[in-house]
Amino acid sequence: MLDNVTNSKRPNVAPIPMECDAPFLKITGELPRELNGTLYRNGPNPQFEAPGAHWFVGDGMLHAFHLENGRASYRNRWIRTPKWQAEHDAGRALYGGFGRKLPDAPASAPTDGGVANTNIIAHAGRLLALEEGHLPTEIEPGTLNRKSYCDYNGAIQGPFTAHPKIDPKTGEMVFFGYNAAGPLTAMLSFGSVNSSGIVTRFDRFEAPYASMVHDFIVTENHLLFPVLPITGSMERAMRGKAPYAWEPEKGSYVGVMKRQGSAKDIVWFRAESCYVFHVMNAWEEGDRIIADVMQFEEAPLFNHPDGTPTDPDKSRARLCRWTFDLAGNTDRFTQTYLDDLTGEFPRIDDRFAGRASRHGWYACAPAGSPTFSWLSGIAHVDGKGKRLGHYQLPAGDTISEPVFVERGKDAADGDGWLLAVVWRARENCSDLAVFNATDVDAGPVALVHLGHRVPDGFHGNWVAA
Repeated sequence: MLDNVTNSKRPNVAPIPMECDAPFLKITGELPRELNGTLYRNGPNPQFEAPGAHWFVGDGMLHAFHLENGRASYRNRWIRTPKWQAEHDAGRALYGGFGRKLPDAPASAPTDGGVANTNIIAHAGRLLALEEGHLPTEIEPGTLNRKSYCDYNGAIQGPFTAHPKIDPKTGEMVFFGYNAAGPLTAMLSFGSVNSSGIVTRFDRFEAPYASMVHDFIVTENHLLFPVLPITGSMERAMRGKAPYAWEPEKGSYVGVMKRQGSAKDIVWFRAESCYVFHVMNAWEEGDRIIADVMQFEEAPLFNHPDGTPTDPDKSRARLCRWTFDLAGNTDRFTQTYLDDLTGEFPRIDDRFAGRASRHGWYACAPAGSPTFSWLSGIAHVDGKGKRLGHYQLPAGDTISEPVFVERGKDAADGDGWLLAVVWRARENCSDLAVFNATDVDAGPVALVHLGHRVPDGFHGNWVAA
């Protein structure tokens, strides 16, 4: 079961109770004039406290920072999923953890407990709010109003990943989903949507076991599906136990297939047990595939099946390189840590996604901190994982995922800015921080000041004007 993360450990996870618009925000420093567009951020902001529900599964709230000609404005809105609307109308919580209806919920409440709280992306003219248990939720860009679920005219069914990958050359969006044959099943789905928004492929295959598969890997010519031992069990769930638990004895598998190949030709590679929520980037070098990931030795937030916790000293993520030798006589892949710095939420210059890139960034924690308790800095690394820069916030402050924005369409790899939302512990409010991406050590070049805080969240993306 998900461990409780108390406010004493994560002081900025409590929800904010309001939606608001701030058309003119105070700025310290000077916003780069090339930044014209909107940073969309997504994260949990539960409308009502529900028994047994971890903050991870709280209602999604979108935060939009619009930057234009050196000015900044802000808007936030809850994503009005069927769950949110039913609870809003009832004036109380109707759902517990993992979207399950509470025993006292009225029969008329929808069975859909989706929260759309994990990521938000723009593709083929659509703005999509994502969480891995449901279809994408289409959002109206200006108002942040929810339109509807997006199934591409019935071309896809079932869960849709919060981490699709968009090919920077073709504009194709590649996606996957787990629990594709129903809750806690070993079936995975995958497919692609072309640059015009047409689904060109949708397929399914059976994984070695039922696993929580949060992210996957896409290179120019391959798809890789990590099946790692946060395992799903309907038998456990039926006995009132944790539906997901850490079972390292199951081992780690990664399925490798050609992007234009068939699921029946997947080759499964194995390695020591680990868990990965997020992939930085991956690419091909001859007959090898290289993937840089944020790897945990033991999964955080989840217990063993008997309820005992995982080792907190091993439940922190570090930048790690996976190497697959497609021509070798082995079904093993190698895992090599590139740094000892605790971190999460890796990003690159997305114009180089699936190809070798020269720069990467991630949110990092002070030495000795558990990953999910205190992300308070930014690490900058080169294409070999060597640290090029490191910025640390004042004690007590926290930072979100750093989102890269290129200086212009012809700018070199890494030439641009990082946008990250910072929570100031002393003032209990948030700033949007803008960094020179290749000089994070120097600190923000500009700060956009909000009059309230943005709770710690998950992912976001920049959409140019």
